[in-house]
Amino acid sequence: MPAYKYEALNAAGRTQTGLLEADNPRAARSQLREMQLTPLAVEVVAQQQAQTGGLSLLQPRVFGAATLAVWTRQLAGLVGSGLPLERALTALTEECEQPRQQQLLAQLKAEVNGGAPFARALATAPREFDEVYRGVVAAGESSGALGLVLERLADDLEERQLLRAKLIGAMAYPAVVSLVALVIVIFLVTYVVPQVAQAFTSTRKQLPGLTVFMLALSDFVRHWGWLLLAASVAGVTAFVLALRGAAFRLRFDRFWLTVPLFGRLARGYNAARFAATLGMLAGAGVPILKALQSAAETLSNTQLRADALEALVQVREGAPLGSALASKKRFPGLLAMFARLGEQTGQLPEMLSRAGRQLSGEVQRRAMALATLLEPLLIVGMGLVVMLIVMSVLQPIIQLQSFVK
Repeated sequence: MPAYKYEALNAAGRTQTGLLEADNPRAARSQLREMQLTPLAVEVVAQQQAQTGGLSLLQPRVFGAATLAVWTRQLAGLVGSGLPLERALTALTEECEQPRQQQLLAQLKAEVNGGAPFARALATAPREFDEVYRGVVAAGESSGALGLVLERLADDLEERQLLRAKLIGAMAYPAVVSLVALVIVIFLVTYVVPQVAQAFTSTRKQLPGLTVFMLALSDFVRHWGWLLLAASVAGVTAFVLALRGAAFRLRFDRFWLTVPLFGRLARGYNAARFAATLGMLAGAGVPILKALQSAAETLSNTQLRADALEALVQVREGAPLGSALASKKRFPGLLAMFARLGEQTGQLPEMLSRAGRQLSGEVQRRAMALATLLEPLLIVGMGLVVMLIVMSVLQPIIQLQSFVK
């Protein structure tokens, strides 16, 4: 039974909107009249989304990363307690306060009520539920353990969100310090230095070399600063557009993996995500080849994604997973070691999940260490720049005092 979004007038003449389920638009209008409402517009949810599909990329997602993890946890709790999926979706729809979320859940509930599997219902919103999410749900439905699989999926989403938040938090302070330092330096160079140096131009004495350099830099920034800013914005825009090309993106990602410190962080982050996703899919009962394909698609680095797909080809040809991953040197050796141990002990999902947790912890430690190292370096660098600016101002004053004596 499809879901319909309606707009109607109540007895007081006020506009009222909402969602309801009906066999067809005429039945939906009849339900509204029985509710003492005068229908103004009735649209099926799926049709409305199809009409606005061209604008979907300009709108934020209905479920953010954190919201999706919470919703999955709530659904897992309801299904795991024995509540039928249809009633669980109904309960979550009624509790939802956001109109777009309510509309999406009503669409999912309508698909499930119509007899579609839950994974197929999720496929009607591919932007909200990626292939990995749908694959895990499909495996849970086929095994009859949907509640348990949803719990694992919620755990994975929460761990992934936690890792991303810690990495962003570790780099936030150095970024803020760098921005503040840049603003202070621009202010000193463009306003303070010219104001102070102007007082000494009437003495007709030759200014110190550092002061002359700072005045030339100040003049350049004041006259050509906007052009420099526009060129920087244009360069960044061109770089972002170039990253959309597959060949350039592959070369850049390959180069990024070789950058000291940051390359190791990128390898660890992608390997942790790959191992956790592969372990979750394998534990849910997804065939290893399909699990490898889905896990490879979650890698943000295209070079590592290509390596994972090459490992998939080797596994398809009969090679053990551990050996296939070991042949790809860009992946950390820890991942191949745990995969080999998992195959030998018959506990591949558990070993892959353990590898993901260990790699995630290592990435967090390295990110914190890098942030701890960058903080004093940025402060010292800012201090040196400010010291040079102050010296360029003080040197004419010292020179003038010597001349007076």
